[in-house]
Amino acid sequence: MTAAVRVVLAEDSVLLREGLLRLLAETGFEVAEACPDAESFLRAVEAHRPDLVIVDVRMPPTFTDEGVRAALVVRHQYPQIAVVVLSQYVEENYATELFAARSHGIGYLLKDRVADVGDFAESLRRVTDGGTALDPEVVAQLFSRATRKDPLSRLTPREREVLGLMAEGRSNTAIAAQLVIGEGAVEKHVSSIFGKLDLPPDAQDHRRVLAVLRWLGQEG
Repeated sequence: MTAAVRVVLAEDSVLLREGLLRLLAETGFEVAEACPDAESFLRAVEAHRPDLVIVDVRMPPTFTDEGVRAALVVRHQYPQIAVVVLSQYVEENYATELFAARSHGIGYLLKDRVADVGDFAESLRRVTDGGTALDPEVVAQLFSRATRKDPLSRLTPREREVLGLMAEGRSNTAIAAQLVIGEGAVEKHVSSIFGKLDLPPDAQDHRRVLAVLRWLGQEG
């Protein structure tokens, strides 16, 4: 039997924290500790060394960026721990910094747009396994930010669409289903994206992740 994913949760709202505790338990996760502020969250991470942390962006005492800054601390000090930011807000600067800190095991989801418990649990497991999970609205805002910095003019509109879905953590099969095209067509688009972003085959690099980072303006 597969061991349950161990989680440390940081959420200042009592109602949301209790709701997440119940949801996580019902979907097979083990919550080691649930914390109301960033300071206690970082202590809990050090004590429990979980597989995954779920963090709100704005937490006490100032309710500005304590949570996401704590998430960055985890990214740097405990690179083996997967991080999911679950918030009402898209903090563009911090979102790109989270991805720059380490290019796998990261998610950024918006509370108001989590519509399906099963999809949410699947996103958490994908991030725990080293993948990525971004809400489409996060992708759109980061894409807008990246476009202001670098238009990536060599990509076609369809390639931009494919790259955006890649950033959400979707597989080629899922991208094909979303765009209603064949999986072979997706593979051709992905190959073209790699070529246009100057990402030749390299056994040491995960080109799919590097393409997303290039798109976010963190590479090159």
